Amino acid sequence: MYNNLFNITQNQCICEMIKVNDSISALNYFSINQTCQLFRSNASTIYIEFYSNSTFIFLNQSSITILNIQEYQPSTSSSTPTTTSSTSTSATALVNPCTSGGYRWNTTGITILNSTQITHAAHLFFDSNDTLYIADEYANSVIWKLPKNAVNPILIAGQALSRGSNSSQLNLPQAVYLDSEQNLYVTDYYNYRVQKYINGSNIGMTAVGLSGTAGTASNMLGGPRHLCFDSTETYMYIADSDNNRIMRFQSNSTSGINGNVVAGGNGAGNGTTQLNYPWGIQYLPSISTYLYITNYYGHTIMQWAPGNTSGSFIAGTPGVSGSNATLLNNPMGIKIDTYLNQQWTIGEVDRETVPL
Repeated sequence: MYNNLFNITQNQCICEMIKVNDSISALNYFSINQTCQLFRSNASTIYIEFYSNSTFIFLNQSSITILNIQEYQPSTSSSTPTTTSSTSTSATALVNPCTSGGYRWNTTGITILNSTQITHAAHLFFDSNDTLYIADEYANSVIWKLPKNAVNPILIAGQALSRGSNSSQLNLPQAVYLDSEQNLYVTDYYNYRVQKYINGSNIGMTAVGLSGTAGTASNMLGGPRHLCFDSTETYMYIADSDNNRIMRFQSNSTSGINGNVVAGGNGAGNGTTQLNYPWGIQYLPSISTYLYITNYYGHTIMQWAPGNTSGSFIAGTPGVSGSNATLLNNPMGIKIDTYLNQQWTIGEVDRETVPL
């Protein structure tokens, strides 16, 4: 049943709701600070998803009125809303394709690039136009761009077969990200930096780290692997593998600017306050408040709220490698979908887990 939901307070408004059986999902808008939060609940549990720097105000469910209406029109002269009656209609609930068995991907792959075109793909990124970006770590040490339906990749950063540390070179690039303003970010592992290429330029500027110098200071990196951004692209999060920490920097950061440790930083280890060579990282604050991190040498996946002193293990057994359904072996990249299904790369093998 599709319903709109509202209450009588002036600074809080649950502006849209979907109800399926006994489960409710709703968007809650607060005019005081102009934030919008998401909550969902069933008969026994309430889940709240929000940004850590916002305040969430929860109304008792008994005070919420559900109207069988299709439209809500606020009145300019009264706090009482004007409503339009309509017939209730059914809505199809979103079903996790992994738990339902309705897998959406094809089990037969198609080769789009081969070893004559790239040497070693370390990371892939798709933009909103389905253009593929590839971090080709060695021997090329470059970034390729492959537009949708294209056959031949375009070199957009680095010099093929010429590793180095100047502004036009890379040395073992690990990950690539294209922001909404068409700026390209690349983690440059052996140069201990993140390079930023402004809107199509092939000359990079160092956004994070001190080029050619590894270190543990807050303005340095010890070996960056993967990176990700928050939903507004205000901050970037970097897996600083050799320093066993996750660093956060503003996206407009430049070389020498200090960042913040938001996970780990307590030496290599398999405790809940430590990371053990973090490699892959993903953060989707619209879906979950956690960072999802792979521990390469710890053989685990962790979830960690940015800035918290500890995280929790959600896959694998700390310090134990293996190939059965409960163990991992050197997990690398990780991706989370909207259902919180996780897929990661283990060496040269892909595996997936589904939340219970």
